[in-house]
Amino acid sequence: MNILNELRRRFGRSIEELDVDHAAAVQMVQPAQDARFGDYQINAAMSLAKRWKRPPREVAAELLDRLELEPICDVPEIAGPGFINLRLRDDWIADRIVELAADPRLGVSPTSDPETYVIDYSSPNVAKPMHVGHIRSTVIGDALYRILGFLGHRTISDNHLGDWGTQFGMILYGFKHFRDDERFRTDPVAELARLYQVVNRLIDYEKKRSSLPQWETRLGDLRAALENADAEGGDDKKARKRRRRLQQEIEQLAGTIEQAQATITRVESDRQLASLLDHACQLESAVLTETAKLHEGDEENRRLWEQFMPHCKQALSRVYQRLGVRFDYEYGESFYHDALDALVQKLLDDGLAEESEGAICIFFDDFETPMIVRKRDGAFLYATTDLATIAFRMKTWQPDAILYVVDHRQSEHFSKLFAAARKIGYTDVRLVHVAFGTVLGEDGRPFKTRSGDVVGLESLLDEAVERAYQVVSANDDAKRDGAELDERERRHIAEVVGIGAIKYADLSHHRTSDYVFSYDQMLALEGNTATYLQYSYARIRSIFAKGDFDPESAAQVDPWQWEAPIERELALQLLRLPEALQDVEADYTPHQLTGYLYELANRFHKFYQQCPVLRAETDRLRRSRLLLCELVARTIRTGLQLLGIDVVERM
Repeated sequence: MNILNELRRRFGRSIEELDVDHAAAVQMVQPAQDARFGDYQINAAMSLAKRWKRPPREVAAELLDRLELEPICDVPEIAGPGFINLRLRDDWIADRIVELAADPRLGVSPTSDPETYVIDYSSPNVAKPMHVGHIRSTVIGDALYRILGFLGHRTISDNHLGDWGTQFGMILYGFKHFRDDERFRTDPVAELARLYQVVNRLIDYEKKRSSLPQWETRLGDLRAALENADAEGGDDKKARKRRRRLQQEIEQLAGTIEQAQATITRVESDRQLASLLDHACQLESAVLTETAKLHEGDEENRRLWEQFMPHCKQALSRVYQRLGVRFDYEYGESFYHDALDALVQKLLDDGLAEESEGAICIFFDDFETPMIVRKRDGAFLYATTDLATIAFRMKTWQPDAILYVVDHRQSEHFSKLFAAARKIGYTDVRLVHVAFGTVLGEDGRPFKTRSGDVVGLESLLDEAVERAYQVVSANDDAKRDGAELDERERRHIAEVVGIGAIKYADLSHHRTSDYVFSYDQMLALEGNTATYLQYSYARIRSIFAKGDFDPESAAQVDPWQWEAPIERELALQLLRLPEALQDVEADYTPHQLTGYLYELANRFHKFYQQCPVLRAETDRLRRSRLLLCELVARTIRTGLQLLGIDVVERM
């Protein structure tokens, strides 16, 4: 049972005949922020008092006269200016705990109004190894897929792979001109990634080299303009603003030039890249040619693409397997290519798109710039493929919602995409950009290696697992009666703990926030970490082992009894799992679940410190406390599994 929903339902029914904003008033039933004021509160009296022009406490009294809370709550109390404090009855909580013990879903009832969700997440370019930038989309999307499914919705995960765009033109050119056959034979994915990086760096080099003279001329002009402005003087607001603007432009352009010069120097001092500079001047157009040939069905490029794809997908699959992530479908960009011509023609025929300077565009009243669906050279863009993807998903699955778990920097793209979809006629589906922030290093900048490269995801996982192994080994070696784990079990625990730590560290922050990546913090045995929760679970399992207690027998405790206030607090937290999952569903924010689990573990450790379990005063109290332990363990395991994180029996 969702207690909050039940209290809101009863309150809503009691005010149906009153002159109130019903929906807003019901939302004013909330969990109490301070246990001294009860378990829940109704905070509607103050706003209704203004509307009705009556004293708030008088309004609160009228609300209470109408409200029927038996047998859930004790007699409510009016506090302060008109807060209504609700305290759940102890015997009602005890009955719910007994019910919970026999419920494999821990009180979470499947929704009575299931919907179909298509969730688009991860979506890497298959030609390149996954990096730290993919972690957020992958773990957030996977958690939403699991949680919405657990709540009773139909969930469809679709990994929209980047398997067709310009990056393959880069690889095709690199493979034809720069490949190392031995490297490709030994590790094809690593060689393809190297070829992509070589071509990409050469293109970047040529762009910056050719632009540098223009930038330097512009910088000279700006500095001259600033000197003239200084010479002219003037202390009015307009003059100061002009000098400040010129100074800012100078600083920005000087930084751009400095970065460009550094890039040029690095490439020219790299022996391998320097030997390839003859290719650089025509490389960008050559890459576009290779891409176009692939899209047009060129026999050689298509054959190479088909040769590369299994290796690339196998490398992705290896990472997903370690992360415990799977997809129902993996329709890449190539899947939609044949539909793009017809899509653009239909947009033109329906008057939804028009030609502008040789390109085909969709214009919007709310955006200064249009969305280009075909460039003047005939090439399609991500936007075109995304529109084709929406059309396919609507026809194939008829979803109620499509969630795009993608970096916040793509917000404008998705705003235009959704506006275009509505123009086309897709008005019965919710299109949601589930945006997220950036993974930062401890210097506050996007997390990179010391050399400035983006951190590879596999190396990130390897490092986390190795550090977890050190923590697990140190803790095991320090045990009073000697180490308990053999090497194989230590390695298994390290894999579970290390990867769980990375995933939880991401999920425990609000998805729109940036967060600082720190191995030490995420592997800590205290604080809001997966390691802390996994340790809590393992500790409970050790209690069962020491007490020779079969957790399945816990459901036989009836009635459940308690003595210390912390036991009631822990029981109440157990009953609030449905509320936490409801909060996740409302805003697609998995941190609501991590926060719930962290608070549950905190209350469990307080309970464990204050209340003897195996040495409880009576057998019934012992069994009641073991029941609490069993429910906490099950809830932690279930909650972590919904986040895509495993548990271990001992640590």
